[in-house]
Amino acid sequence: MNQFRFSLLAVACASTFLPMTLHAAQAEGLENTDVERITVYGRQNQVVMNSGLATKSDMSLMETPAAVVIVDEELINAQGVNSLQDLVRNISGVTQAGNNYGIGDNLVIRGLGANYTYDGMYGGAGLGNTFNPTRSLTNVESVEVLKGPATGLYGMGSAGGVINLIEKKPQFESKNEFGVEVGQWDTYSLSLDSTGGLSDKLAYRVVAKTARSDGYRDIGTDRDEVYSSLKYVFDDSQDLMLSASYINDSIAVDSIGHPIRIYNADSVGGKNAGEASWEDLINDPEGKGIQLSDEQRQQLADSLANSDGLTPYEFGHAGLISPMAKDNEGEELRFKLTHNIFFNDNLFLNQQLQYRDYTSGFSRQTGAYNYVYWNRRGTINADPRAPLVEDGVLYPFAARRQEYRQVSADETSWQYFADLRYDFELAGIDNELLVNANFEDRNIRFKQYSIYDADKVIKNKAGEVVYQGALPYIYDIRKPNWAEGSFEDHDPLMTSNYNKKVNAWGVGLQHVGYFDYGFTTRIGVAFNEIKQIYEHFGVDERYRASAAEPTPEADTSDNGVTYNLGVTYMPTDDLSFFVNHSKGRTAYGVLDGVAGNGKDRKDSESVSDDLGMRLKAFDDQMLTSLVLFKSSRTNLRYNNLDFEAGVSGPEVQEFFYDGSEETTGVELDMNAHLNEQWAINVNGVYQDARDKKDPNRSSYDTRQKGVPYVTASAWVTYGAEWFSLSSPLDISLGAKYVDERSTNSSSFGIPTGYVPSYTVVDTAVSYQADSWKLQLNVNNLFNETYYNKAMFLGGMPGEERNAKVTFSYQL
Repeated sequence: MNQFRFSLLAVACASTFLPMTLHAAQAEGLENTDVERITVYGRQNQVVMNSGLATKSDMSLMETPAAVVIVDEELINAQGVNSLQDLVRNISGVTQAGNNYGIGDNLVIRGLGANYTYDGMYGGAGLGNTFNPTRSLTNVESVEVLKGPATGLYGMGSAGGVINLIEKKPQFESKNEFGVEVGQWDTYSLSLDSTGGLSDKLAYRVVAKTARSDGYRDIGTDRDEVYSSLKYVFDDSQDLMLSASYINDSIAVDSIGHPIRIYNADSVGGKNAGEASWEDLINDPEGKGIQLSDEQRQQLADSLANSDGLTPYEFGHAGLISPMAKDNEGEELRFKLTHNIFFNDNLFLNQQLQYRDYTSGFSRQTGAYNYVYWNRRGTINADPRAPLVEDGVLYPFAARRQEYRQVSADETSWQYFADLRYDFELAGIDNELLVNANFEDRNIRFKQYSIYDADKVIKNKAGEVVYQGALPYIYDIRKPNWAEGSFEDHDPLMTSNYNKKVNAWGVGLQHVGYFDYGFTTRIGVAFNEIKQIYEHFGVDERYRASAAEPTPEADTSDNGVTYNLGVTYMPTDDLSFFVNHSKGRTAYGVLDGVAGNGKDRKDSESVSDDLGMRLKAFDDQMLTSLVLFKSSRTNLRYNNLDFEAGVSGPEVQEFFYDGSEETTGVELDMNAHLNEQWAINVNGVYQDARDKKDPNRSSYDTRQKGVPYVTASAWVTYGAEWFSLSSPLDISLGAKYVDERSTNSSSFGIPTGYVPSYTVVDTAVSYQADSWKLQLNVNNLFNETYYNKAMFLGGMPGEERNAKVTFSYQL
């Protein structure tokens, strides 16, 4: 483990604000003569009842015709969570993607891609299994999720929706908080949160944290963060805020977790691995593939378990993480300028300008498949997708077709948003008219090198071998023998080398009407254009001769109209119903190449339909929503088999564009403070996410990998007035259930593979005094063995029972 320390960078940045902190402490009694009239999100009692996420106005959730879920700071603190991944348990329909290789957040909403934003501005994307930041909650006071297309309100969108992290802002009232965390696996952290007024018009905030952990299964983290902001209030109608963020982290990458052994029951007459005998494991009758002796067939049969070909093979704390692997080292820098102005009581303008740079690099293992028995395309145990036999010795737990990838990536982006809102009354009806414009520019520079084991053989057109992998085979996944030396010692090939630019702009118009008899309507229309530019710089000639040389820059653009139609009906103040239909637009593939053939393909779009109900009770201390939904990503391209077969004619298209990803289901979310002692958060979803991208593939109309049918979570807190304490002792108990998730892959011989369902129980105890707070969190209370992520052909083991103590002190 790295030495526990507060990073020099964090100390330097924090010390820069030390004079401000001292000044703020001295001026604690200073009264601000200007009363701010600019608010973004409202809280009614202890339950958040307002949000601007769906409409960019401070709108009551009871009147909002869209599916919105909010997780506030109180619940975040009670659960002791530090990352966005740990927070998703509180939001129905948000789950881990099914093929994220353990890198970054890579979450999905309703089985579809998600946008990540900080106060509505770009916060990195889920860019496949390449580079993707892991977002912490150090500077986050609440998290909002809008499900379905945002119709141009947040620029280039994703089909699933928006995950918006609300960051901490400067306050004029002086507050200084110091925090310490200590937990298992040598987990430590120090944090600082300081805010206050430097004058009656200028306020500051600085938040810093340094954290270290060896992590469960040695999947460690090393993270330093500094967030600083200055806010200047000109008067009660205008303010300006400048913020800067720096995050430097190093997170171990487990690309495989525990793999599913590749045993194909269909190749053995439908018998599962526990039923198959050595006589069932026949050799190829035509002498093809690897021929096993009777003794080897017996040895292979003896290695089989009932779960082979179905669920991950459990081998405890061990894992397939090579010493040659390199942590995902990410560095993020963000600058943002925010301007708010009320021209008069009815006309409001918000402008935001942001620059963001994110670099990352890692070396990770992928592949390493344990082939056991498979009749693939008519050949039993076709080499190399077969058990490893070397010098006459069978290795039934060997890993074949290994690949190690070394990646370096840099993404820079500029983004500008302007939202002009006009509130007016017409014929006794209150109206909001929003005119919005946005522009964003992303530039992604990407390089990747790969090394392979001996199963990788590359030949030129003359049939000559130009490359063969030099990595040693892993003879036993349970006790791996690792290659020696560094990544560079094993003849790496450059396999990716490109620059991708994505430019997008849009303008939109939205009207919200508050009618009599409890009706609220929202109509939004936007025009968006997305231009993608791709430049290939060439790769290793041995890897792909046809792509070895650089190619000219190519571009493609798509544009069109998106819209949103919604209506809410409130028969009473405590009950509302809403209907919403929206269409969004997103880039087809942010990392994909561009053919440059002069033909613009149809842009990927998204469509969502929602029918929802909201209920509030207990004097507005409870808010519950129930939503029926159907969300789709549409216009996905796939090949025309007739064209590939050489059929010609003007009516024969090269591609079709009617592929889709579709999810239907029902969601429940409830947040309640029943009284001064009881608080409850409950959520759950049933969703059927289907892959309908390509009817030519065996995966067509099957479940989306990694997306469970059912997830549910509950968190209950009781404020116990025991032991004559000056304040209540908060005792919390939570449970999370995740249904089984598909990892099926017909092309890898496990068409019925899955990760089992699980239930995990967590608990927490905290005590808040006047100036300090002490909290104990115990996760996985009953030490359940489970897989918290569905990987590619495997599962990521969830953490065993663990405890963390947090202490904070306020000045």
